[in-house]
Amino acid sequence: MSMDIQPAELQQRIDNNEDIVLIDVREDWEYDERNLNGKNIPLADLPARVSELQQWKDQEVIVHCKAGGRSAQAKMFLESQGFTNVRNLLGGIQAM
Repeated sequence: MSMDIQPAELQQRIDNNEDIVLIDVREDWEYDERNLNGKNIPLADLPARVSELQQWKDQEVIVHCKAGGRSAQAKMFLESQGFTNVRNLLGGIQAM
């Protein structure tokens, strides 16, 4: 199981323009209000859309939501689908 990620670490990596696979599992309207330029797949849609993420199955994938609850569920789901390095943003986007 991969370690989750602290907001400060993610912010530093964004500031450094690192190539990050970032999945935002909030609803579309939440994404429209504020986002970190991640791929928006609402948690409820994730099972039907997991094929969109297959190319990153063996790479680091960072998932986030508003506070960390939905993304924790997304992390568990992705790991159950064979993803090997999923990290949850602790505290969600509100901690950024």
